Amino acid sequence: MRVLLFTGKGGVGKTTLAAATAARLATRGAKVLVVSTDPAHSLADALGTRLGPAPEEVPLPSHGHTGEARMHAAEVHTRALVDDTWDELREHLRTLLLGAGVSELDAEELTVLPGVEDLLALGEVHRLASCGVWDTIIVDCGPTAETLRLLSLPEAFTSYLERLFPTHRRLVRGLLAGMAGSDNHERWDAVADALGRLAEQLGALTEWLAAAGTSVRLVLTPEAVVAAETRRTLTALALQRIHVDGLVANRLVPHPGSARGAAAAWLRTRRNEQDAVLDELRSCAGVPLRTVEHRAGEPVGLRALLEIGAELHGDSDPLEGAERAPAMEVTGGGRSLDSEYALRIALPLHEGADIDLARVGDELAMTVDGRRRLIALPAVLRRCIVTGARAGDDGVTVAFRPDPELWMR
Repeated sequence: MRVLLFTGKGGVGKTTLAAATAARLATRGAKVLVVSTDPAHSLADALGTRLGPAPEEVPLPSHGHTGEARMHAAEVHTRALVDDTWDELREHLRTLLLGAGVSELDAEELTVLPGVEDLLALGEVHRLASCGVWDTIIVDCGPTAETLRLLSLPEAFTSYLERLFPTHRRLVRGLLAGMAGSDNHERWDAVADALGRLAEQLGALTEWLAAAGTSVRLVLTPEAVVAAETRRTLTALALQRIHVDGLVANRLVPHPGSARGAAAAWLRTRRNEQDAVLDELRSCAGVPLRTVEHRAGEPVGLRALLEIGAELHGDSDPLEGAERAPAMEVTGGGRSLDSEYALRIALPLHEGADIDLARVGDELAMTVDGRRRLIALPAVLRRCIVTGARAGDDGVTVAFRPDPELWMR
């Protein structure tokens, strides 16, 4: 299963390009589902059809390929997911907190979790992907900031759940009932089972997002401000262990060639500015960059989308992108106390990135631009101390040497 998530700054055309990529894949014989998790859905508008939460087949015109083109589309309605899924579990959590001695007001506040609608939307996409009906899932995500929050939610919710109700407590039958001072063990064991299922679902989501078949494609317009946000997003996604396999620059103005006149001069100046932005991105992003020219008419409907898909991908595979690089690499070695080790963490750093490193037990806490990630250290480095660090184009490299108090144990 291949999962490709499209995101970008609001208004750059990510929905159009997600739909165009899905249509291009479908005309090549693939079975594709394109689904929107953007709260402000516009996928139906781009396709020129009506969509609901259940996948519906979108007929495509024949383009001479062998086999029937299969394309489905859907727009996830988070309100219904909250009503159907979260409210029952929220009541379980509220009852559990009250039984554990938490006040009514605090229990109410603790079970109102920001972002739960986004989390349920992501869970619905995961459920659809698990059906195995489609070869590829194309996801039209919300704008960049919302997508960064969306992709970080499974891990954040897992941490929240583990701190509130640790695994060892959920697994011991009757323990939650004892905490609540209740004799109704079956009811409380049902609550523990519900929490266990939630933990499993969150773990599956986290693994799914980090899987080899899942990647993000960032859409941008060739403007300096948008490109700067794209570079920051590349860093933030890498910090969350989300793979970005490519960039798509949309609305590139046509080059006027040798034409003269005020309009041609304006186009030439604008195109030169855009080319400069794209050259800078190519030099620092480290991922393939595709381009799509600006169109005079609004690209709505399947025929317009297929034209964009053909321009965007040509004869290449629409799913082809940058390979996933090793997230971490340990170099150096030796058995003596004078040995030196280095841990390189692959992280595309934008210019001016604010980095902070701290050792927390057997983990390395890395904070970049206010976003934090805990990195579990390899076994050999847990017996070492940090001696220095440097940041470069290839990521962050942390130097270690053996800790005399731990090395010989």
